[in-house]
Amino acid sequence: MAVQINPSILSADFARLAEEAKAVEGADWLHVDVMDNHFVPNLTLGVPVVESLARATDTPLDCHLMIEDPDRWAPQYVEAGASSVTFHVEAAAAPVRLAREIRAKGARASMALKPATPIEPYEDLLPELDMVLIMTVEPGFGGQAFLDIMLPKIRRTRELIGKHGLNLWLQVDGGVSASTIERCAEAGADVFVAGSAVYGADDPAEAVRALRQSAETATAQASWACTH
Repeated sequence: MAVQINPSILSADFARLAEEAKAVEGADWLHVDVMDNHFVPNLTLGVPVVESLARATDTPLDCHLMIEDPDRWAPQYVEAGASSVTFHVEAAAAPVRLAREIRAKGARASMALKPATPIEPYEDLLPELDMVLIMTVEPGFGGQAFLDIMLPKIRRTRELIGKHGLNLWLQVDGGVSASTIERCAEAGADVFVAGSAVYGADDPAEAVRALRQSAETATAQASWACTH
């Protein structure tokens, strides 16, 4: 399983997004947090900014929709240029139909779970997805402290992926840093969203490289990776 690092532009300078995107061109994806001030208590950016970012960078966009009614809005983010679109299962009325629509439009479909949402009720949905996002903070704001109590949930999700023999990415988002990424990798994550750990560094590109190296080292020693 290849480690992937996704810097979150939520922690970038919104007045310089094109430059901030270029500062992390060694990253695998650029993580774009979309918030509507309804599903979460914060308001960020929407379709027009995603369209502009898609033109400004060759790094593929990973859009995380923390919004109400993703069934209606998610397909528009694919049309805007997102290569991966994540919807929250807590907000989706028809998650299977939505995942299939996202895929049909040419993007990867991902399902996100808040910290209090268990993975087990959604086991049967996993084959419809390309990625599962386990939130390791409460969604809504960047810079929060990592929730260690999410590590068992990451492990259970990795076990379910293995149980069904799926080629499914497992993403973590929230408080991912040099001090937490190894624990996430050991638990089973292989895609890591990092905001302030990247954009708060003096050299964002070097921060991406350092995070990748830490995650790769932990993954190489993880029991779950040794079975693949």
